[in-house]
Order: sequence, then C-alpha cells, then structure tokens
Amino acid sequence: METEQVWSEIEAARLRLADFLDTLSPEDWEHPSLCSGWRVRDVAAHLTLAPQTSIGRSMVDFAKARGNFNRLVLQTAIRQADLPTGEIVGLLRSLAGSRRTPPGTGPLTTILDVLTHTQDISQPLGREIEVPAAAARVAAERAWSMGWPFHARKRLGGFRLVGTDTGWTAGAGPVVEGPTSAMLQLLTGRSEALERLSGDGAADLARKVFGRTENSPS
Repeated sequence: METEQVWSEIEAARLRLADFLDTLSPEDWEHPSLCSGWRVRDVAAHLTLAPQTSIGRSMVDFAKARGNFNRLVLQTAIRQADLPTGEIVGLLRSLAGSRRTPPGTGPLTTILDVLTHTQDISQPLGREIEVPAAAARVAAERAWSMGWPFHARKRLGGFRLVGTDTGWTAGAGPVVEGPTSAMLQLLTGRSEALERLSGDGAADLARKVFGRTENSPS
C-alpha cells in the first residue's frame, strides 16, 4: 500500500471510530477496554493526542512520567480523557485527516495504533467496527517488523501466521490462521485474538504465548 493510501485508511478509520463513539452511552464510555487499566474513554482520548504531539510537548510529558514511556502514555491519556465525551469525539473527527505524528513515528505506526485501539474499544462492548483487511495487513506488517514494544517475531516466530483474508504470512512452524484483524491483535499481545484463530498450531500458541489451555477461562 502506497503512503497516500495509508493516510487515507487512517483518516477513514478515525472517522469510523468517531461515528461509533457517537453512539455510546455514558456507561459504555466508562467500560474497561482491552488495554489493562484503561477505560474506553482513555483509549479514545489517547487517539486524539498523536496529531497534537510535538517534540517539546513530548519532552515535558516524558519528564513528568520520570522517564517511563508506559507511564507517559497512560498519564497523557487520562489527562485528555477528562474532556467531555463530545469534545473527545469532535477532536477525533476534526483531526482525522491530520498527518502529524509523534516524534520518531510515521504513518505505518499510526495505522497500527488506530486499528489496534479500534478493536480495544469495540470488542469489550460486544460490538464491531469495520477493520478493512488491506489496512489490517499494513498494520500487521508494521507490528511484525517492530522490536519494542511488541517483540512479535521473538514471541511468535515459532509459528506460521496466516491472514486468511489477505494472504499475509509471517514466521515458520505450525500454522496459526485467522482474519488479519485477529492477527493484528495477536501481534500486539491481545489474547482476545485467540477466539478467532485456528490451525494446527493454535492450541500450542495459546499455551506457550498466553499460558492458555483448552479449559482455561477466556
């Protein structure tokens, strides 16, 4: 996918999510997301920050987080999440076409972030937002190529991963297959992906990577 197409997919994904957020009840906004310790509103607020983050702002926030990146991301999200929900949705929609990215990132990291967090928000609510297969493939390729923070090749390299709707493949070993959107969740460490995966290696992957057995609770 060319860079222009990636940016188009990012804009479309942000707008789809904004439309979805517009339908949520006050209780939905406070519901836990798939990100441990994050509410739906925290994840949504986080997605409004990337187009507004400058080097100077990042340095200030990094200092406040005492040099801990994960703490920085959580603190900035919680602070942004204090905004009224309508304002969070309005920001996401107004910034949908922005091509600004945090220092050291770019469109591939941005599409990975948006599509992953789209599922983090919708799935715990028992609802679905479209994740186009071609866009999910771009995000999956980015996640596979990265080291920190996912270390996907190290965690999953003993399996042959197959996106059944795109033909995306990575790794070598027993086959684990499923929709590419589920592969994206798997690559980014979301155990919820296991419900949508199959193949000769699926049970072994669940056990080795997530400590799951067939009788383990989901």
